[in-house]
Amino acid sequence: MTNLQTNRRRFLAGLGASGTAALLSGCVTSTSDAKSSSKGPVTLQSNLSAPQAKAAMEDLAAAYGKKGSGRVSLNTVAAETFRTQLPTYLTSANPPDVYTWYPGSVADAYAAKNLLLDLDEVWASSPDLKRYSKALNSLCTSSSGKKVFVPSTYYWWGMFYRKSNFAKWGVKEPKTWDEFLDLCDKLKSKGVAPIGLGAGGNTPWVASAWFDYLNIRINGADYHRQLLAGKHRFDDPEVRKVFDRWTEALPYFDPDGTAVAFQDATTALLNGRSGMMLIGTFFADAAPKDALDDIDFFRFPVIDPKVPLAEEAPTDGYFASARSGRAKPAGDLLKYLATAEAQEIYIKGSSGTVLPCNPDAKDADTPLVKKGRAHIQSAAEITQFFNRDSSDALQPTADTALTKFIARPKDVGSILTTWQRDAQKIWSA
Repeated sequence: MTNLQTNRRRFLAGLGASGTAALLSGCVTSTSDAKSSSKGPVTLQSNLSAPQAKAAMEDLAAAYGKKGSGRVSLNTVAAETFRTQLPTYLTSANPPDVYTWYPGSVADAYAAKNLLLDLDEVWASSPDLKRYSKALNSLCTSSSGKKVFVPSTYYWWGMFYRKSNFAKWGVKEPKTWDEFLDLCDKLKSKGVAPIGLGAGGNTPWVASAWFDYLNIRINGADYHRQLLAGKHRFDDPEVRKVFDRWTEALPYFDPDGTAVAFQDATTALLNGRSGMMLIGTFFADAAPKDALDDIDFFRFPVIDPKVPLAEEAPTDGYFASARSGRAKPAGDLLKYLATAEAQEIYIKGSSGTVLPCNPDAKDADTPLVKKGRAHIQSAAEITQFFNRDSSDALQPTADTALTKFIARPKDVGSILTTWQRDAQKIWSA
């Protein structure tokens, strides 16, 4: 896989589109190679199962149907079930046609297995996609030059909290690591669990955000991407520095951090049982809408001012099955999903905390979104997330290593040795 590092200037030139411009390697099946029957609705398999996100997708499907050019059958699957079942969907004899997912290394793996539909014609015939940024073009293009993905929205990660709670506790946003630890001390003294996590249940991957951010703050985004590509080792001294810093923050984590999923951790945050949480804006889709005006965030603290500032800003969207029996109508749906109209419908129906990829689409323009947009645009580099910058196959190795570390930080040496061994098996496969 080739990674083109996205700097701030290229990012701003990309009309707000984000993402490490990773080229997706491997083969894809062209539209002409797939069945092109137009009978029946296009099936859209969605992992957007949080209440507001699900409702927004239903609005989107209804709006597409009203246009009269085609019909869509929306099938919403619990997010973690979707993640584990996606390989089965794509390799089945009669797979769903279109899927919510993301570009990057995971799409790369499916493209290499000839499971993704060639979307060159979709991109070439769509007035909207022709205007998408160069960064998004690269993000959605395979190494053979074929388009395999249609992006729709992107979002940011940050340290989220309730403004009313910070005001009640008499604390403010920190900027440096030392200020962050001081904030944790103050919250703990008030009987509040300073940091919520939500890496239990079926969402252990949430802990990877802490690894990502500590690594990009200490070693930089370039080192981070190289590490996830197998060019460095998880038991290197540079990685050990990440865990030395994390150990400083561990006493402030909610003791239930690895026992509850992020949805429960979100409830604890909103109820004031925890003070703050490193999470993506998707958590707001499960929050009451009347709480959104009270939600704010701050940038993950700076640890080394000499390291260029990077932020996590994953891109979401859609790809299609190469085995789709409805390749042409699937392409028509994808072109619609790339429009400003479609992205605005989704933003309006959901929590409104994502940003559209279409340069003409309007975001929710709330104070939170304005701050989020500025937050991403001020970054020197953009990363996606652990599995998006590596692979879904590598994610379980991180889940195991990081939850073990949180439980037994003194065993970090053996944990990293085991992590490297398990990761090497995947890189060598």
